[in-house]
Amino acid sequence: MRELEHCPTGISGLDLVTSGGLPRGRNTLVTGGPGCGKTLLATEFLIRGAEMGEPGVFIAFEETTDELTTNAAGLGWDLDALVRDGLLVMDFVKVERDQIEQTGDYDLEALFVRIGFAIDRIGAKRVAIDTIEVLFSALGESGILRAELRRLFAWLKARGVTAVITAERGDGSLTRHGIEEYVSDCVIVLDHRVTDQLATRRLRVVKLRGAQHLSGELPFLIGPGGFSVVPVSAFELHHPAPAEVVSTGVDALDEMLDRGGWYRGSTTLISGTSGTGKSTLAAHFAAAACARGERCLFLAFEEGELQILRNMGSVGLDLGQWVESDNLRIRATRPTQAGLENHLTALYREVESFRPDVVVVDPITDFHAMGSSLDIKAMLMRMVDYLKQRQITAVFTSLISEREPEDPTISSLIDSWVHVRHVQKINERQRVLYVLKARGMGHSNQVRRFELTSSGIKLLEPETGVSVGAE
Repeated sequence: MRELEHCPTGISGLDLVTSGGLPRGRNTLVTGGPGCGKTLLATEFLIRGAEMGEPGVFIAFEETTDELTTNAAGLGWDLDALVRDGLLVMDFVKVERDQIEQTGDYDLEALFVRIGFAIDRIGAKRVAIDTIEVLFSALGESGILRAELRRLFAWLKARGVTAVITAERGDGSLTRHGIEEYVSDCVIVLDHRVTDQLATRRLRVVKLRGAQHLSGELPFLIGPGGFSVVPVSAFELHHPAPAEVVSTGVDALDEMLDRGGWYRGSTTLISGTSGTGKSTLAAHFAAAACARGERCLFLAFEEGELQILRNMGSVGLDLGQWVESDNLRIRATRPTQAGLENHLTALYREVESFRPDVVVVDPITDFHAMGSSLDIKAMLMRMVDYLKQRQITAVFTSLISEREPEDPTISSLIDSWVHVRHVQKINERQRVLYVLKARGMGHSNQVRRFELTSSGIKLLEPETGVSVGAE
């Protein structure tokens, strides 16, 4: 049985969505509104193909080759170099109807000759056409339009090239003419929307003949590296499960866990109300990792790097030495400066460049202002899966209210859970912690009072008669 052969796009995340790439030797339609990234996707498809040894041809009907080259340079791509190396041909075609019409008919034969010459010139395996509306803008007869569209798509397929063709989205239809999607083997819809003053981009594979693909809308970004689709979580939970444990950074807390720490590659949540020591516990975990010679990526959303270094110095943690030795990288940003997918992709970039052994996110609750609970849970699920696949041990902090002691967006996703809170003792408020869960190991059920001292976190003797319910 002959299965469909895929042509890897080389675009981050897109090959995962399409289960290996676009259909090789067939036509893919990329449609969407203005500014959603159609031209960029087509351009990067050719660039990544050139990197894999597959030359490409770009036929442009809207932007000149100089404009395309300048725009690509803004993303760090040198199209002129690809042209010099014989890996790319760019051709701007200015469509004049009187040059295409012959004896009253709409004839694309001259265009076919032009594209065919470019293909033969470099032995192209890939072709991008941007955008098809300009080519047929002067044609009003739907019968002829349908016939010429079919003819164009059939001609490209007969040449054996893998083609990406861009099209503008119509009112109530995927394309303006409502025909292109039916003669394409693969259809990808891009969308750029603004919700609550945050711009987000979405990608959806509408169809992919002869192959399976992920359904639903997926966020994507346009950044310094080009087009990046944020992959969904794996359908099957095939994460590594190492038996090795790593220290929590607090010896007495390690003793509350039968294995003496968290499993490597696991995800731990530290939750609590304001001022209970969540960030300090997370910082102890980070410092312990650095002391072992490991690398820690610390994503902070409420404090700047210098403030974190100063504040943690008050509890005896010299995080500055680990920053200087490149064991610790602190990235402090305002969570509302970008959408959820931007933060997720930023994590991917930092992990790929820094290669950390552990990651701290402080706090995840700042994402609540950036989307619905379902959006946030989906984003956190992707984050957890991504880190687990790489056996990166993660600690998330979560600020919760006294009335809502649990965080439903993350509680079911994490492996271990430590809760910290205040209790009232006559004339003072005291901090206590306890382990809510620790998958795969036994743990103490004690409620332990602790103090933040100049030499670190100090756990005291177990509390008795302390309620862990409402304060």
